[in-house]
Amino acid sequence: MANLKDLFVSKVRVKLIQIFLNKPQEMFYVRQLVRETDEEINAVRRELARLEARGLIKSEPRANRLYYFFIKTYPFYQDLISLVAKTTGLGEDIRKNRNKIGKVKFAMLSGKFAHQLEREEPTEVDLLVVGTIVLPELSAVVRRAEVTRKREINYTAMTVEEFNFRKQRRDPFLLGILSLPRIMVVGNEEDLLEKSKEDTAA
Repeated sequence: MANLKDLFVSKVRVKLIQIFLNKPQEMFYVRQLVRETDEEINAVRRELARLEARGLIKSEPRANRLYYFFIKTYPFYQDLISLVAKTTGLGEDIRKNRNKIGKVKFAMLSGKFAHQLEREEPTEVDLLVVGTIVLPELSAVVRRAEVTRKREINYTAMTVEEFNFRKQRRDPFLLGILSLPRIMVVGNEEDLLEKSKEDTAA
């Protein structure tokens, strides 16, 4: 299965990037990162220095501690957020259990979910899954992510037929989901947004 380790040589760097971008709104101090990575402090310090030198993270002294945070203006910030969302947490669990969940054509996470931002409306959807879905299996995957995140996850599942019908009819609920930033976990965006033959003919 594809993993961030395919792209980065240093396992410590992979762990640090995952920690920073799983909680992009937070700041971390060294001992905290040592605990979360379960790596030697010198290895963590070394990678933090490299990441800071390359402009991925920044450090800031606060209350006798040096805190680190990911720089949101880093050119590949959004790309890395997407990679981390697919290879950790809910995204990783969906890909790992794809066959158990059913015949998944599309699975997408909302941009807000990936960025750990609060939903503006309680009805906003964090996860959309399209296909022939085994609902108890999908529910189990979501529950595990809720325990880790310590928050409820709003999700919806549709058959391919329902998804296409709603898209063709310009259903407000579905259009609301598709109009917001998203990260594709399964499937690609072009197919997701492709117009049906009926729309093209019209």
